[in-house]
Amino acid sequence: MGSAYITSSLKQQTGLLYDCPMPTPILATKLYLPPVRSKFVARPRLIQRMDEGLDHKLTLISAPAGFGKSTLASEWVTASGRPAGWLLLDEGDNDPTRFLAYLVAALKTVTDKTGPTTFGAEVLGLLESPQPAPTESIVTALLNEIAAIPENFILVLDDYHVIDTEPANSALAFLLEHLPPQMHLVITTREDPNLPLARLRVRNQLTELRAADLRFTPSEAATFLNQVMGLSLTEADVSALEIRTEGWIAGLQLAALSMQGRADTASFIQSFTGSHRFVMDYLVEEVLHQQPESIQTFLLYTSILDRLCGPLCDAVLNGGADSSAAQSGQEVLAYIEQANLFLVPLDNERRWYRYHHLFADLLRQRLYQRAALSPDDEPGVALLHIRASQWHEENGSTADAVRHALAADDFERVARLAELAWPAMDGQFQSAAWMEWVQRLPDDLVRARPVLCVAYAWAYLNAGEMEAGAVWLRDAERRMDTSPPASESDDRPMVVVDEKQFQTLPASIATAWAYIAQARGDIPSSVTHAQRALDLLPEDDYLRRGPAAGLLGLAQWTIGDLEDAYRTIAHAMATFESIGSVVFALSGTFGMGDIRVAQGRLREAIGVYARAKELADRLGEPAPPGTADIHLGLSKIYREQGLLEAAEEEMQKNEALGEKAALGDWPYRLRRAQAQVKVDEGDLDGALALLDEAARLYYPTPVPDLRPIGALKAQVWLAQGRLADAQAWAVERGLSVNDELSFLHEFEHIILARILMAQNQNGPAVALLERLLQAAERGERRGSEIEIRVALALAHQAQNEIPAALAVLARALDLAEPEGYVRIFVGEGDPMRILLEEAAAASISPVYVGRLRAAFGEPEVSAPVNQPSNQPLVEPLSDRELDVLKRLGSELSGPEIAETLMISLNTLRTHTKNIYSKLSVNSRRAAVSQAQELGLL
Repeated sequence: MGSAYITSSLKQQTGLLYDCPMPTPILATKLYLPPVRSKFVARPRLIQRMDEGLDHKLTLISAPAGFGKSTLASEWVTASGRPAGWLLLDEGDNDPTRFLAYLVAALKTVTDKTGPTTFGAEVLGLLESPQPAPTESIVTALLNEIAAIPENFILVLDDYHVIDTEPANSALAFLLEHLPPQMHLVITTREDPNLPLARLRVRNQLTELRAADLRFTPSEAATFLNQVMGLSLTEADVSALEIRTEGWIAGLQLAALSMQGRADTASFIQSFTGSHRFVMDYLVEEVLHQQPESIQTFLLYTSILDRLCGPLCDAVLNGGADSSAAQSGQEVLAYIEQANLFLVPLDNERRWYRYHHLFADLLRQRLYQRAALSPDDEPGVALLHIRASQWHEENGSTADAVRHALAADDFERVARLAELAWPAMDGQFQSAAWMEWVQRLPDDLVRARPVLCVAYAWAYLNAGEMEAGAVWLRDAERRMDTSPPASESDDRPMVVVDEKQFQTLPASIATAWAYIAQARGDIPSSVTHAQRALDLLPEDDYLRRGPAAGLLGLAQWTIGDLEDAYRTIAHAMATFESIGSVVFALSGTFGMGDIRVAQGRLREAIGVYARAKELADRLGEPAPPGTADIHLGLSKIYREQGLLEAAEEEMQKNEALGEKAALGDWPYRLRRAQAQVKVDEGDLDGALALLDEAARLYYPTPVPDLRPIGALKAQVWLAQGRLADAQAWAVERGLSVNDELSFLHEFEHIILARILMAQNQNGPAVALLERLLQAAERGERRGSEIEIRVALALAHQAQNEIPAALAVLARALDLAEPEGYVRIFVGEGDPMRILLEEAAAASISPVYVGRLRAAFGEPEVSAPVNQPSNQPLVEPLSDRELDVLKRLGSELSGPEIAETLMISLNTLRTHTKNIYSKLSVNSRRAAVSQAQELGLL
């Protein structure tokens, strides 16, 4: 059972504990279209520069604030005629999941017009998967979808300077490196982004526009001041102002606003000097003083908002209670926009706005000064933030509500909001962002809230931090205990937001402890806690009981009680299916298949996957999580059975579905499977590279890691003749022939025996393998028994004990033949080929041994077939088609013929169709009859 079963089931459990349906992402309003610019100066020289850079990957517009970067980008996008998406970034977009989700949304504004309309579904599926997928894999999926967009288009990332985290920068760098030719990226920023700009310059893939480029020329300044801003300045006045502002558009605009209505513009310009900071302080004062008192108050109070809309402004100004105001917030915003008071519309409907960043900074500075000077006459900045928080909460924007509550230092409110937000954010795998809120709260405040404590613990567990999660679980338990507090810091009254949530916490805590214990390898404790969770839950509470039952099954699997583990997990999955939770029923498929493989029951494992595929098909498109894992499991089994074409077909289906249709640890398991393919192909260095990549993708989960990466690498090192490396691994692991054996470490001890064989210490190897064999036989682990017997037979062979080797091999063949094992023998190379020759001479499993020897490339001994060399056909049958035709005349079914020939069922259908065409028939019976008449059979 894949680890995502436990993770996703626990997430579902958490949602149920809070009586919350699977939520939608908690995201703020974003700008996906170029901002509307009501006043700007056409700048053909810059437009031409950008047009000339269209064949480059990136246009970077980098300059300090107020240089018209966004305006220029908007002007160019409008003039280009190309479809365009626009994404206005803020600090919250440093979270890579949120960043990529908004990137998809911006691109979707392009594809909704140019097709395909389903753009982004794959990437969003990856972002919403039970376990977060590697960022590189998500961006790769996004690149594939971008490559399918038929038209050339532009994407603008506005205000990229707010992005300062490595994951978001790395995601964009990877996107740039592999950018499809039809997409051109534009970045506006106040500072150079942490992207490979030097490499792009060397490759001539970068167009750069910087402050020196963006500065208004005298002619551009004249056009702006006189035509756009409506002044009547002389050429000398324009030149003086342009020199004093150094072509800085924000300074020109502020100056123009201050000069409107003035008669003494020349004297004003003469006094317009100093650093930008002082100039702005002066001009803001001048602009504000030109406005009515009510507008000044509106500007100051609403400056705490990153984004503004009318109702939100009403709430901030008067708590939303005063409906007698002369003008509504929306009307005031319309006035401010018309007056060009640094208000930027964020949508075409003129609902959402923001202030120019510099203007907002200065407004906030004056707000704090005014509040400090007149504390009794002002509502207080904290109160303004609380009003904003209340409005955002009431309107479903929890992230903004928390941000304003934090700004007000209202930690009680933050705690309540975070507790209520946890189910939705955890369900959307936003626990990292949620944790940032809670980490700003005093620990004693969190400890007073057991529901919040448990959510905090799960956030740490989701991040793989078991110890930190355990700390908060213990705090929750202490708070729920009625005994006196352990310390003064615990001496707060317990706070419960929802009594029903509180009542379910003991079961959730027990399940979390089982999760931690299982991940640590403490099986007895895991069983104890999982059983306690089950004891606390009603028998008919199937969804809450599922995770705990699944953990019990994983514990049984870990200690080698495979049949009990299979029954436990299968029962849990069947229960999920019975209540309609098909996705969760699918999540245990890979584990059930793995257990059957360990039992040596390959055909039953195929049946497990076949039934799971039927379940997945019920849900239709898009394929649900776990579907890719079905094909990965089938590919591994078919490869073991020597059905290489079928294995490759399943692997291709698996990779095509990708992470959006996979369980959380799929990338790790995929690399391991790909490494085995490389081993089979003889590319041992490639196999090691994939195993190293798998190691980087690995994270501890409650699912037993029965074939750890270190052991798999040691196996490859042995094949390369790097005995010293393999020995070093065994020493590091502390492995010994005298170890107490366990199923969890069985594979490692098999590799230890192989190392001993490579050292010509076959006696100790035989002794260890015989102990392992006895344990496997007691546990009825036939798959393990076959693997151990193969190694043991080779160890006897190395000691020239051929009768003993054949005796061990004979039993392995008896177990393997009904299930169609091939690779486990063929992968041993010449030593096994020679031993199989001995087996053939001794008439041991002659038919099966013949098949295995044929897989080595030796001729298969069989009854002669009358195949005339001259076929009386216009288009002769190929050798493979003759093989198929021969078997069509038998009693074998189609799947059995495919298995006999070691080809996929689809390939068999292709051969059969060709045979029918060449024989001019349309049925199996007619083909056989026609072939007999022609002497082909």
